[in-house]
Amino acid sequence: MLSKPKTRSKASRIVTGGIIVLILVFAGLIGFSYVAKQSPASGNRPASPGSGPPQTGNRAPGTPPGAQNGIAVRVQELRLGTIETTVLLNGDVIPRTQVPVYPTVAGKLLEARLQVGDRVRQGDTVAMVDPSRPGEIYAQSPVVSPVSGTILQAPVSPGDTLTSQTAVYLVGDLSRLFVETFVPERFSNAARKGLSAAVSLEALPGESFGAVVDALSPVLDPASRTLKVRLSFTQQDPRIRAGMFAQVNLVTQTRKDVLLIPREAVIHTYGSWIAFVLTPEQRAERRELRLGLESETAMEVLSGVELGERVVTGGQNFLSDKDPVRVVP
Repeated sequence: MLSKPKTRSKASRIVTGGIIVLILVFAGLIGFSYVAKQSPASGNRPASPGSGPPQTGNRAPGTPPGAQNGIAVRVQELRLGTIETTVLLNGDVIPRTQVPVYPTVAGKLLEARLQVGDRVRQGDTVAMVDPSRPGEIYAQSPVVSPVSGTILQAPVSPGDTLTSQTAVYLVGDLSRLFVETFVPERFSNAARKGLSAAVSLEALPGESFGAVVDALSPVLDPASRTLKVRLSFTQQDPRIRAGMFAQVNLVTQTRKDVLLIPREAVIHTYGSWIAFVLTPEQRAERRELRLGLESETAMEVLSGVELGERVVTGGQNFLSDKDPVRVVP
């Protein structure tokens, strides 16, 4: 019977403690509100004599209000320039000519007089073939090179049986080298003689060699849907050898004295291309662009911005139209 009063007393202490906590919380909120109202930022404190106009912090003279707190951006002035569109292709370095040397008659190869790398002149005898058959003996038949050049391949050996369609040697003219490549169908209409290109070789990393389209096939390969193109080096280099793997950066279009905008300044959004232009009031103005040719670093602008305007090239992804900005290096 004595436990009930103790329970009621404990409950009373808990209720009393809760009420005290609530009173303290309300008192704290009232105090915080009073301090905030008396703060200078609230604008309710009476101005002291001679205090003058509100201070602008470290804002430089002539800087629009709020600009010092704007979004940090980098800008670049728009200029005229030259733009080129290119297509990257794989190719091979080939000699000027590659001519197989065939025997005039079928028979057994008796003698092969040259090896790969040897020089040969037009009309030289390069091998001897015995056209004899069982029960029949014929005079040996010479194999004559139809061109001058270097032996590139020697696919047969003495003792092999040849036909009149078996190549004894492959002779190439290494006095001038070319690059052979294949242009995909979608770029085939842009390929034409005289187009310039930059050729890089795995054997000579870090270097680029100029080349020009020298010849191209009149038809596309029906199997690969590509157009065979041959390029000649603008300057022969003794370090370049036939058979090297080449990467060709072929220039398909060139335009000069056009307005260019850096690629990083352009944003594609909701089917449109836009950029932000810095206004005299240090705000970012949203512009919709109409573009032309594109390269790896720049794009041709047909409308939307003007020569000499400054476009935002860094920080533009955080901007909205008319946002205040501050330019940083």
